[in-house]
Amino acid sequence: MSGFASSPGAQLRKTMADGMVLAPFVYDGFTALIAQGQGAQAVYMTGHGTSAQIGLPDVGLTSMAEMVSNLGYIADAVDVPVIADADTGYGNAINAQRAVREYETAGAAAMHIEDQVFPKRCGFFEGKRCVPMAEHVQKIRAALDARTDSDLVIIARTDAVAPNGWDDGVRRAEAYHEAGADVVFVDGVKTMDDMDIYTRRLVEQGIPCLYNGQLLPAPEIAGRGFKIMITGGGHALSYAAVRQALLELKQGSCEGLGRDLDQFNTITSLLGLPEIYELEQRYAVD
Repeated sequence: MSGFASSPGAQLRKTMADGMVLAPFVYDGFTALIAQGQGAQAVYMTGHGTSAQIGLPDVGLTSMAEMVSNLGYIADAVDVPVIADADTGYGNAINAQRAVREYETAGAAAMHIEDQVFPKRCGFFEGKRCVPMAEHVQKIRAALDARTDSDLVIIARTDAVAPNGWDDGVRRAEAYHEAGADVVFVDGVKTMDDMDIYTRRLVEQGIPCLYNGQLLPAPEIAGRGFKIMITGGGHALSYAAVRQALLELKQGSCEGLGRDLDQFNTITSLLGLPEIYELEQRYAVD
């Protein structure tokens, strides 16, 4: 669909200027359409969900090509900005430059690049390790140089808190901000103590920050001064619903299998079937 009057990045920046952007997790075009239909200002293409979609854990097994392909489906499906997980940039600073070009072409409004060693792992998994700070500073600089649309939002993510502690995490976030990152993202915030440190040592110092999680409701996160909040568990919710329906089927019931005709029609309308019917009539051959 992609009905942007300006670039996706410009639209995201405009929304951020009006207040915190709340972007729910999505993992394909269908979940992105559901989020947009419920009024989402933006959507977040989760690497964890994208990996789950192809049957893999989020430990660096999903390739850049697979991530870019999924990003393209999502960006084409919706008219709201897409914030995308770009893992480690898929290599060194030169690889990160190619990732920026690929993500920008696919329709990303923003992308985050993290400072984990490769192969990376989900921010809430155990066993994370980080590259030297100076190496990631150069990767962020390279990413900024690679974009052709200066409005593409480059988000520098650090995963240093879990392996190295908050002092190193803050030091890295500050360095990435000084290198030119539009937003910084400290991942792995698990407790309210973590949240308070994040707020006090970075957000309140005037550094634009992204929060990932569900420790507080969105209005309270916005009240703390965060610029972006990504949250939700699209694939986790799908897992729960599908598992329950199939468990009921195994036990002899078809009640949970979505046989409701109104629901079916709602889904097909969301996917654009009425517009297809109109186009068929417009281009029909007598």
